[in-house]
Amino acid sequence: MASTASTEHRTDPAWLPAAAFRPLGARRVRVAGDGPLVGTVRAEVAAAVAGHGGALVADGPVDLDLVAADGDGEAFTVERTGGTTIVRAEGGPGLLYGLHHVVRRGEAAFDGDLPAERHAPRRAIRMLDHWDNIDVDPLMGQVERGYAGGSIFYADGGVRADLGRVAAYARLLGSIGVNRVALNNVNVHRTEARLLTDLLPDVARLAEVFRPHGVAVHLSVGFAAPITLGGLPTADPLDPAVREWWERTTAAVYAAIPDFGGYVVKADSEGQPGPFAYGRDHADGANALARALEPHGGTVFWRAFVYDHRQDWRDRGTDRARAAHDHFAPLDGAFDDNVVLQVKYGPMDFQVREPVSPVFAAMPGTRLAAEFQVTQEYTGQQKHVCHLVPQWSEVLGFGLRGGEPVADLVDGVVAVSNVGDDEFWTGHPLAQANLFGFGRLAWDDRLDPAAVLDEWIGLTFEDPSVRGPLHEVLDGSWHTYERYTAPLGVGFMVNPGHHYGPSVDGYEYTQWGTYHFADRDGVGVDRTRATGTGFTGQYPAPWREVYESVGSCPDELLLFFHHVPYDHVLRSGKTVVQHIYDAHFAGVEEVGRMREAWATLEGRVPAALFDRVTALLAEQARCATEWRDQVNTYFLRKSGVPDERGRRIF
Repeated sequence: MASTASTEHRTDPAWLPAAAFRPLGARRVRVAGDGPLVGTVRAEVAAAVAGHGGALVADGPVDLDLVAADGDGEAFTVERTGGTTIVRAEGGPGLLYGLHHVVRRGEAAFDGDLPAERHAPRRAIRMLDHWDNIDVDPLMGQVERGYAGGSIFYADGGVRADLGRVAAYARLLGSIGVNRVALNNVNVHRTEARLLTDLLPDVARLAEVFRPHGVAVHLSVGFAAPITLGGLPTADPLDPAVREWWERTTAAVYAAIPDFGGYVVKADSEGQPGPFAYGRDHADGANALARALEPHGGTVFWRAFVYDHRQDWRDRGTDRARAAHDHFAPLDGAFDDNVVLQVKYGPMDFQVREPVSPVFAAMPGTRLAAEFQVTQEYTGQQKHVCHLVPQWSEVLGFGLRGGEPVADLVDGVVAVSNVGDDEFWTGHPLAQANLFGFGRLAWDDRLDPAAVLDEWIGLTFEDPSVRGPLHEVLDGSWHTYERYTAPLGVGFMVNPGHHYGPSVDGYEYTQWGTYHFADRDGVGVDRTRATGTGFTGQYPAPWREVYESVGSCPDELLLFFHHVPYDHVLRSGKTVVQHIYDAHFAGVEEVGRMREAWATLEGRVPAALFDRVTALLAEQARCATEWRDQVNTYFLRKSGVPDERGRRIF
């Protein structure tokens, strides 16, 4: 991360400590161009060369020439010729991204000749959503699904007086190419709702901090704001008074923040108000806000996470996985051009393994964004190492419609942020790799996750000998977490409410629609067209046929799509129940090896960081063991089938 200075324990948001800028220190650098972001680049270079023998110069021979055209272009070209590295950017944002590209390359950026290479983001929308509350929620704390302390934005009932950490965070986002940030929880509480009105001057303060790094701010707004804030008797999106209220309120926002990005809306989901109350659909609701934003260039991010959260567990015909497609696919083409439908990457809820959402293939006439969760709600809550960049890469590269990868079906990539006021920013220091990796993958989904992780390691740790052990800990950690938790795509075997740790039947008889239907004969959810909920029919060919058949369904998703007997044989040659036993034992063993690899780094990483990760790996080992024992015992008792290897199952 782009920090203002390195510290003894690297508790800055630190994948760009001062050491990362060392290749610039003794060099002559020219920065040419105008505008706020060019000014940011100039300040970064001046700080990097100060006291290190280099210089920021206006003319003459240079080692690094940074040149920006007028405008807001994000692309840049890099070449090295005649002993000079040249970055030509298509605008101020491009120059900022070009500078950080040079920093990531380090000394290699100044070695030999390099033919001109053009770099441009693959997606225009690269956004982080904060689920931060101004006040502390009695159930969720200050940051809903936050595992790294309180909000970096809010304290004492308002926006923080000292925005120094926010400035460091803005600098961080600029370094990885994130260009939008939503400042508050999608579940908008009473105080956060006022960010749209009387607390707007404080939003303008935050926007001022993000602006120099090319990041536009957004607000999550409540659909019922015309009632709760405006005093109107209705929030009907087709009511002229409601539309006028949104137009007037939005104009006031842009008067205070001319480069405001727009709104994020969660409507008709999990108790949040929405257009259904007025007999309207989601296009009606989204377009009402879009038309208020359109004259100002703003965007509505309308979340597709809409489902019946009061299901009857006895009813196998209702399927939460179907909900987003059922609600939104019929509305394809009905949304205004400045509406982006924000779709979770899977049809359920950020599970460690689930299929890609069929909504991405079903709405070619609608702007879409894929939503991920950097904060690890269902993947260890930043107490467990779980490097998620490989998962996101797999989703974005999945050939869903006619072989087109998901990345080519969406306009943007959005994720729930994982930072807080913890001294290590993400609680688990190694969880910073997920935040860094999200930004890099959002910029270019074709990047190799292992190479991205290597970038993060190289920028964060000065001792190159740490690379091997860190790759041992992180590279396979997503699959390790999957092995000791929910098997074969079944999902949701977590403690209700807080979602940490195992509870195999925790959600099995609840209203939330997250079931595994394990009985004495088998396990899994029948989502086929032939005998189940019909969810497989929401996919285009060939996936509807692939998922429909037990014989062709990928093993890692088998229990998501099918209810099968315990003696069903997987492609590995193992039965389902033996796979469950083996995977859970293997997962715990792999955590043990992760601990051994990390232990070799004592004395090679800062002591405070070493101690924090050591303690968290001990908790991961404890929790993984609990997962193994509860899940294996559950399925031994359900199936009556013993472990063929005779290991202890309680």
